[in-house]
Amino acid sequence: MVATEPDVTDQVAVVTGGTRGIGRAITRTLAAAGADVVPVSRTPTDVEETAETVRKHGGETVEVPTDVTDSDAVSTLFETVEDELGGVDILVNNAGINPVEAMGTPETVDTTEFRRALEVNLDAAFTCTSVAGEHLLDSGGAVVNVASTAGVVGIKRQHAYVASKHGLVGLTKSTALDWAPEVRVNAVAPGYVDTDMTAPLKANDEMYEKLTERTPAGRFAEPGEVASAVLFLASDMASFVTGECLVVDGGWTTQ
Repeated sequence: MVATEPDVTDQVAVVTGGTRGIGRAITRTLAAAGADVVPVSRTPTDVEETAETVRKHGGETVEVPTDVTDSDAVSTLFETVEDELGGVDILVNNAGINPVEAMGTPETVDTTEFRRALEVNLDAAFTCTSVAGEHLLDSGGAVVNVASTAGVVGIKRQHAYVASKHGLVGLTKSTALDWAPEVRVNAVAPGYVDTDMTAPLKANDEMYEKLTERTPAGRFAEPGEVASAVLFLASDMASFVTGECLVVDGGWTTQ
């Protein structure tokens, strides 16, 4: 039977970077659609607060503050989710950074910060995907990677972010091939989204005007608009979609 609405009832979802910005919206959206959601962050208070929103939607959760760049901690995370909630059906790799020190022309970029961006944005996503693989293959689950328009086009002075997000799109496609047909693996590529990360851009009137003029939709996205795309890809509404990157950018990459 073909699904007519995005329903993830009784599925267990793990959302990295799931307590702020886009990640928090994804956690709320999946919980509202019936999932038991585990929001992942290094900060215990953020995890506690966001987990409470899952419970308010009637979902179950566990609180496991985790640094996703620590492979041992990631293993502990998924073992705990398995023990407490019975497994993993959905993995959303959303954790990401874009350090200022990693911006600039190639000869001026801080190479340490460049590697840190790749570690968080790409290496950690691979680690989580690898560790979750046993559970996902058992459940026939879904992975959704949160990439960026920086994963499908080049952007000046954003080499670390662009490289990591292009890598994440590539990881999406290669994993989709290896895990088909049991597990669907897709990505979303948001454009500019109204979050703490983009607050400095909005505060700069000239920059904000330039970016919104460049965007056919004429504005930044709301986090919930990206979360809706994630829900679609995680649900059976996307049952015949794998290895794809869904761009959610208000038309920014069309010109």
